[in-house]
Amino acid sequence: MQKQAIIIFGPPGAGKGTQAELLSEKLGLYLFETSKILEKQFKRVEGLPEDSKERFLDVEGERIDILKEKENWKTGNLCTPSYVTYLVISEINNLFNDTEGIILSGSPRTVYEVERVVPALEKLYGKENIKIIFLEITPETTIFRNSNRKICELMRHSILFNKETEKLTICPLDGSKLIKRKGLDDPETIKVRIKEYNDRTLPMVEYFQKNNLKLNKINGEQSVADVFADVLKAIR
Repeated sequence: MQKQAIIIFGPPGAGKGTQAELLSEKLGLYLFETSKILEKQFKRVEGLPEDSKERFLDVEGERIDILKEKENWKTGNLCTPSYVTYLVISEINNLFNDTEGIILSGSPRTVYEVERVVPALEKLYGKENIKIIFLEITPETTIFRNSNRKICELMRHSILFNKETEKLTICPLDGSKLIKRKGLDDPETIKVRIKEYNDRTLPMVEYFQKNNLKLNKINGEQSVADVFADVLKAIR
């Protein structure tokens, strides 16, 4: 069986992480979450002095201040594309020989990234083994879902908000405390994230179409189970 690379993208709150987790468990593919890679980098440089060499990285002739990238991320703005792309491609190459395939949730997020990440995936997996899933929801749903969302403290599982989960305080998956992402899921920050998505992520659709990569559009407003059924149908 050929190795697969599945890209899931869509607006904030579309359920990318949830669907990626379900697919990972169902198909045995590696769950590649860009947000977790970034969070790991940000924690690594937390509290470092301004003149510390460890908080800087040189990428494509550009000097990246990782602590400034963290501030961008916290306010809802996208991190510098060259920095994110560097991290993503490095990790993709490291994982290829040790996994049966990967699911990318939240990357690529800009035209700059997609123009570099997809060719890297094509080189490793072959164009025919790359599947694109586009989860569509309205801006109103984005704001509602994100402003009510909780994640767990330990594994960062995202818990979907509904009547059954509304009063949960402990993650049912790993038993750790459920918390809100301070700043990142505030209503004003979410509006910034929606604008960033419309301006910088949505134009990737044109790239996929121009490069003859099939875009599987899925209604993300459905129940998690119904969305998952549509996703499975699209990739098989």
